[in-house]
Amino acid sequence: MQSFALPLAALSFAAAPSAPSGQPASKEIDRSHLDDKYKWKLGDLYASDQAWAKAKAALAKKVARFEQRKGHLSDGPKPLADALSELGTLQNELQRITVYAHARSDEDTRLAGPRAMRAEADSLAVQLDTVTAWLRPELLTLPEATVRTALAREKRLRDWAFYLQDVLRWKPHTLHAEEERIVAMAGELSIAPSAVYGVLKDADLPYPTIKLSTGEDVRLDPAGYARTRTSRNRADRVKVFQAFFGALKTFERTTGAMLSAQLKAHIFDRDVHHFNSTLEAALFHDNIPVDIYRQLVKDVNANLPTLHRYLKLRQRMLGLPDLGYEDLYAPLVNEVERHYSVEEAVSMALAAVAPLGPEYGKKLAHGLQAGWTDFLPSTGKRAGAYSTGVYGVHPYQLLNFNGQWDDVSTLAHEAGHSMHTLLAGESQPFPTSGYAIFIAEIASTLNENLLLHRALTEARNQQERLALLGQRLEILRTTLFRQTMFAEFELAIHERAEKGEALTGEALSTAYLELVRRYYGHDKKICNVPELYGDEWSFVPHFYYDFYVYQYATSLIASTALSKAILDEQARGGAAARDRYLALLAAGGSDFPGNLLAKAGVDLTTSAPFQAAMQEMNAVMTQIDSILSAAPTK
Repeated sequence: MQSFALPLAALSFAAAPSAPSGQPASKEIDRSHLDDKYKWKLGDLYASDQAWAKAKAALAKKVARFEQRKGHLSDGPKPLADALSELGTLQNELQRITVYAHARSDEDTRLAGPRAMRAEADSLAVQLDTVTAWLRPELLTLPEATVRTALAREKRLRDWAFYLQDVLRWKPHTLHAEEERIVAMAGELSIAPSAVYGVLKDADLPYPTIKLSTGEDVRLDPAGYARTRTSRNRADRVKVFQAFFGALKTFERTTGAMLSAQLKAHIFDRDVHHFNSTLEAALFHDNIPVDIYRQLVKDVNANLPTLHRYLKLRQRMLGLPDLGYEDLYAPLVNEVERHYSVEEAVSMALAAVAPLGPEYGKKLAHGLQAGWTDFLPSTGKRAGAYSTGVYGVHPYQLLNFNGQWDDVSTLAHEAGHSMHTLLAGESQPFPTSGYAIFIAEIASTLNENLLLHRALTEARNQQERLALLGQRLEILRTTLFRQTMFAEFELAIHERAEKGEALTGEALSTAYLELVRRYYGHDKKICNVPELYGDEWSFVPHFYYDFYVYQYATSLIASTALSKAILDEQARGGAAARDRYLALLAAGGSDFPGNLLAKAGVDLTTSAPFQAAMQEMNAVMTQIDSILSAAPTK
């Protein structure tokens, strides 16, 4: 059982920095100058870094003592319940330690002290995995009849029933206790490539500064790149892309070595736990059939003409003689330009989730005012967005709010994760409060979908409607196609590594370039992808997460079906689909993801949900074609 959860990342890998109080976004922003109402309240975890250090030291002592329970699980129901109850307490305390340390580090990745706290928390997590490595092998020595009897006699074990069921499922892939201990000790090595990559990307990489056509000087770190790649000036976009990817190219050998090391860690896990492939090893955790992954890649490749139709429509809407990779983030409708305050974004998100019921909205409104969220960017702050949480406390979410529509959508996205965490925590005991990523991204993308539908009903004119429909197409492109392209790349490089191929940075760039050119129709003259952009893989932190990104696509497929059912029923005055969805969130990790999703009404073992998403994408493009055709000629 995993000791703590990774933050749930937003769909966009980096969010643009905002400019609080009218400060130019290109200038450095000191966190101490931001209003506290826009900062998360880490004091709900620990009053200070010193209090955190004291709690960490106390937890380390408790972790060291846990191994005394080794060899006593067969002594009866009470010793078994004592061991699992203590395990839950340790894991919950580790959540608190880890979330605080990671959050402090993410506030300013340049600071050595918080980085050290993060490393210490990660090390303590490995220690807990190490001292508990004997637990699963020892549980597997117990006869099933003994476990069933213990479950019947000891009430405290009922919260652990699903965990015990899952342990039995792992039997073919579980080593002897001492072997599992050694594997757990190696865990700290397996997270090293990701940690080094994060420091390089967020703190140490010397990103370039360029001058835009406006005269503005912009530092192209991940946040600056994300903001300026949406420029309406094509020459600026080309300049941004070439400078940013040129910087990544400079470190191609280094980032290649990092990712190659991460792949070797995945292969190590495959081998020691007797899986047929790294893909099977990664998906086994949530009991996801590998066929779902491969079917997704197959379905997307079969529907590349739909992506190409959108790319041609984008070229038409932008009025360009040709389409380049630099044009994929340019706003589709020049006449619509809106800036949103944090308060407006919160209000919009709350209005959007009204179909999920008043209780859902009330809890979210409270959380957004109670210190769940770190809204604004500042110099050194971790790029992007995520949601995480601590059982018994509340969720935490990091944003880099810039006042653009994407930022409003990201707020709704992370709020979906946070409400999932909250509802599961309220309804489930600790052992089943954690949920699989396979389910998690449904909660986030469904909120985005509801936000878009709400915005479409309130669109002030056809131009605004075009912009929103274009946004939906972008979500479908970046999530169904781009994320699946990432998933196909991830599968390909793992398979090459499993064959013993040396994957240098140059080799990774070559493989990525071939893939992105095929997806975007480079050879068909649909979208030009310069060779330099083959280094884009080194900008994607999710490749260190071990077959993570495919779940963005499967989740969007599922959330599209669920949101449609909720809205259709609401129009008829019903609420059954909504209630099934809320039950899915409240279920946490009390069953395998596929089973939970099936109860909510979606079966991803077939291509039907994906085809429905493609029908929606084509329908949106048809709506846009109709609006464009009806518009007067300029």
